[in-house]
Amino acid sequence: MVVKTAVLKELETLYAKSGNQLCVLYGRPDLEKELLLKTFLQNKKAFYYRARYASPESQKQMMAEALEEKLQVRLQKYDYEEYFNRIKSGGPEKLILVIDEFSYIAKKDTDFINAVLKLKAKKLYPGPVMILLCSSVVSWVEKEMENCIGTDAVKKIDQTIKLSNLNFLEVVRVLPDYPVSECIRVYGVIGGVTGYINHWNPKVDLKTNICRQILSRNGYMYNKAENIIGASLRELSVYDTILACIAGGCDKLNDLYLKTGFSRAKISVYMKNLAASDIIEKAVSFETGGWENAKKGVYRIRDNYVNFWFRFIYPHLSALYMMSAEEFYDTYIEPGLNTYLNRYFVGVCMEYLWLLNLTGKLPLHIKKMGTWIGKTGNIDIIAQNEVRENLVGLCNWEKPQVTMEMCEELFANMKKAKISANYYFLFSASTFEQAVVEMAEQDKRFVLIDMSEL
Repeated sequence: MVVKTAVLKELETLYAKSGNQLCVLYGRPDLEKELLLKTFLQNKKAFYYRARYASPESQKQMMAEALEEKLQVRLQKYDYEEYFNRIKSGGPEKLILVIDEFSYIAKKDTDFINAVLKLKAKKLYPGPVMILLCSSVVSWVEKEMENCIGTDAVKKIDQTIKLSNLNFLEVVRVLPDYPVSECIRVYGVIGGVTGYINHWNPKVDLKTNICRQILSRNGYMYNKAENIIGASLRELSVYDTILACIAGGCDKLNDLYLKTGFSRAKISVYMKNLAASDIIEKAVSFETGGWENAKKGVYRIRDNYVNFWFRFIYPHLSALYMMSAEEFYDTYIEPGLNTYLNRYFVGVCMEYLWLLNLTGKLPLHIKKMGTWIGKTGNIDIIAQNEVRENLVGLCNWEKPQVTMEMCEELFANMKKAKISANYYFLFSASTFEQAVVEMAEQDKRFVLIDMSEL
């Protein structure tokens, strides 16, 4: 089972500090927060309570029952100060108090956060304690928590940790049975969501996993795209319509207006809500001199799996009910999969460049990197150092070879963007045309990278 090791290290570092600590740990569902907590709490003195939807009185009663069972004590009164006064590690070790889904308590009972702050200030249990307040409601933590618990309470928080997806390198490490090319395909479909990866079978191929986990109505991921949206947003009919349009290629506000028939004002509001939930993002073109030839910004579905669902499955859901999973895959997914994956291959190549940059293996030290989004063509990667020297990248996943024609198209797009390059990194999922190989042999500014290098 996979957990985010970088977060474990952060928690261990905080735990090792002297005194009391208060930490907020949050992240969307399916990032295996509970598995991470279980791993962290191994061989440590801890009390874990998972809050639930309940009245303040019922919540206190349930926590009291959990505490009495865990610690074998009888409580004198039922309030949070009493609870936190009676918790103990049973020795000199630091105690870890975990309140999972704490928003269910904090939203309804101010006594809770007041007791937490007293505990941290050593006014209740005197021993060293690490308090972990955890939540799966990302939008509440980021937009509402401060209003709910107060600015003074937020200032007392020592560390806030947001759980994130695995990056591509981490995905490669946790799928050692797959070649890198297959890891890219998996990454493009499900991203680095630990819960999805833990349900992925690396002993079988991509098609088999998609058929079992996504296309089967009993599959773990079958309803996940809708669940992600419905967890923090309402009016799914509007959101699903917008997301299907974006996945189908409508990447500008006016395109969405013409396609959906919703007003521009309504679309703007819903797009802000989707962005706040980390479902979409507005991709801005890398800043160059050719602004008149660039798009000002395009909307993209940020979540890999949501993008996959709305690109391939949502538009053809009726067919899925009438076909076998394998027939659906062959008809609606396989023909367009490589085109879909090219965007994610660009992201993998960017991550590769950042890694080379970190280890000092690039010919220039880059400070920023992005994509130039043109009105009539794109530049996959522009990486730039402090004195505006450029490394330009071309990424080919879909075609059998990187050809001279592709290179000429890159040079033409660079003219539109009004940039020059000190170095060219050409990435290919397969091979390079002989003319491109010869060009790289003669001109050392060109670096060719195939799948074996990645």
